[in-house]
Amino acid sequence: MNQLIRSAILLARGTLMVREVDKDEIRRWRKRGFYSENVLVKLLGKKGYNAVRVPVSNPSLNPLPDIMARKGQHVYAFEVKNASYYAYFPKQQIEKLFRFLHELIPADNQYKHAILAAHLGKRWIFKEVGWQEWEKNRLPEKARILKRDRGNFSAENGG
Repeated sequence: MNQLIRSAILLARGTLMVREVDKDEIRRWRKRGFYSENVLVKLLGKKGYNAVRVPVSNPSLNPLPDIMARKGQHVYAFEVKNASYYAYFPKQQIEKLFRFLHELIPADNQYKHAILAAHLGKRWIFKEVGWQEWEKNRLPEKARILKRDRGNFSAENGG
């Protein structure tokens, strides 16, 4: 088990004295995702999207994406990960994108898009997850994007 996770579990139980190094490591870990989300908002803005970062500070069950964007009639919900070589997206996070789009966006499904965004070094890879997978309850337990993968979504033209 990762030392950071083990420390977090002990901290939650109240049995760990947190060292300053641990606090710094946790801050760096949180900032990584924040940084990538802000970079993506700026990138989408340059491509003609209206985009905002959703500032949710804790992993909650609320159906909120990391980033919401709109271009024309199309609405996009992004889940963003920052990694070196690969990024994993748990099923629960993918479901939250669809719940957000389904429950809160009053448009036909053809105009609503759930996008997984992996910031791998300087490279962005985007993967759109189709509505049919969610409607038929066929979402994978974990979606994975590798650095060598090609995405199926382009921010250039919105598809």
